[in-house]
Amino acid sequence: MRWIFVFYVFLTATQMQAQTAIEIIKKADDLMKGESNESVMTMKIIRPTWERSISMKTWNLGSEYSLVLITAPAKEKGQVFLKRKNEMWNYVPSINRMIKLPASMMSQGWMGSDFTNDDLLNESSMVVDYNHKILGNETLAGYDCYVIEMTPKEGSAVVWGKVKKWISKKNYFQLKTEYYDEDFQLVRTETTSDIKKMDDREIPTHFEIIPADAKEQKTQMTIVSIKFKITLTEAFFSQQKMKTIK
Repeated sequence: MRWIFVFYVFLTATQMQAQTAIEIIKKADDLMKGESNESVMTMKIIRPTWERSISMKTWNLGSEYSLVLITAPAKEKGQVFLKRKNEMWNYVPSINRMIKLPASMMSQGWMGSDFTNDDLLNESSMVVDYNHKILGNETLAGYDCYVIEMTPKEGSAVVWGKVKKWISKKNYFQLKTEYYDEDFQLVRTETTSDIKKMDDREIPTHFEIIPADAKEQKTQMTIVSIKFKITLTEAFFSQQKMKTIK
């Protein structure tokens, strides 16, 4: 009876921890996305011998609908990327061509950056497609943080074999994320900074990704402006809209 009681207490504690972990991830995810949002962002790709910058507008509705419009530089201006549920599309106006992106391209660098297609178009959901576990607590950049490990659920079509996140306990800022491959080797590290009031909330506005095997290169993303809780419908995220959005 004593063994059964101990096992029950252990099982209950484990279940509570799992619920707590996923709740933390949900709150952190909702802080950055909300139910819907519209943003202006810039991205700088930094390499040992060159740099390039890209500007964009983005629209998101939940985790299933995303639209990204490239506004600069001139060479890529007008390109549009669409995610609609499980389908991904790229419209190239210079050749008037609509390209469907296969799942195999989700791990590839988006626009030549260290961000993947999956990152920018939110193809996989950190809330839905992963199991979550609290590993412990650490102080990072002056914030008391949860350290949460995320492993893919069986059958989930995701890019990463494991993800670790450092999330502040007070504000649910995602301050650091480590991404691992299927062999649990570190692939890249993302950090966030420059916390500002944006619309109705405070969020990190500067993101930096450094590959584990090429630390002399990195990609930086900055949120210039963002509005949450905007009116968007599923119909907005269409191939027709890709050709007319400005």
